Amino acid sequence: MKIATWNVNSIKVRAETVAKWLEETSPDVVCLQEIKCVDENFPAEIFEGLGYNVAVHGQKTYNGVAILSKYPLDDVRPRLPGDDSDEQARYLEALVMGDGAPLRVACLYLPNGNPAPGPKFDYKLAWMDRLIGRAKELLAWEEKLVVCGDFNIIPTDDDVHDPKAWWGDALYRQESLDKFHQLLALGLTEAWRNCHAEPHKYTFWDYQRGAWPKDHGIRIDHLLLSPQAADCLTGSDIDRTLRGLDKPSKPSDHVPIWVNLEI
Repeated sequence: MKIATWNVNSIKVRAETVAKWLEETSPDVVCLQEIKCVDENFPAEIFEGLGYNVAVHGQKTYNGVAILSKYPLDDVRPRLPGDDSDEQARYLEALVMGDGAPLRVACLYLPNGNPAPGPKFDYKLAWMDRLIGRAKELLAWEEKLVVCGDFNIIPTDDDVHDPKAWWGDALYRQESLDKFHQLLALGLTEAWRNCHAEPHKYTFWDYQRGAWPKDHGIRIDHLLLSPQAADCLTGSDIDRTLRGLDKPSKPSDHVPIWVNLEI
């Protein structure tokens, strides 16, 4: 089963690009972030026409997440538990009812947190605490689990083109990394790094300052696997070429990253 995650930076702008990529690569499950639309405006019919079931947790103008699956979706749960006052659409969870045991997928768009320090950074850290709490609950169920999306976390110096320039940013700050390490310490495996030792492979390049042609990127999109899912891991990669699409094709500033699980 191929599971992918992609911050599309507006599904309205990039629906055709996403559909073409789905036709060419045929992932079984896709988690999308930053769809930037309310549920009823998500172009579900495009993806249903390609054989996908669709679950959406959207928000006007900002944020928003969605799950596309070739298999039926069950137990769909929008919103990250832990703060009933949080109205930002950043989390969506569902059971993918495949041919074997179900696979639970959690799609997330973790807060950016800048400027740090400040209220937005405090929100990021509190959100990560809630994510850690939810991950503990999910891992206790001993299911095959993939927690994936745009984490807005640079794990190490090997995951950023200029570590010194980025250090202190909310994406690459000790407090953020400590929370990320707490999450991994629960028993989650970071899939891409588990399959690749090479440094300086990225999933995001800013639209500004010639970041793409200079390869000034960062790796902030991740797929984390429960032990039961990690046992099934056969490969992971980044679809880098999508960032280099010409402007009429409207490339996102992120690219898809995916895993293959033998289930």
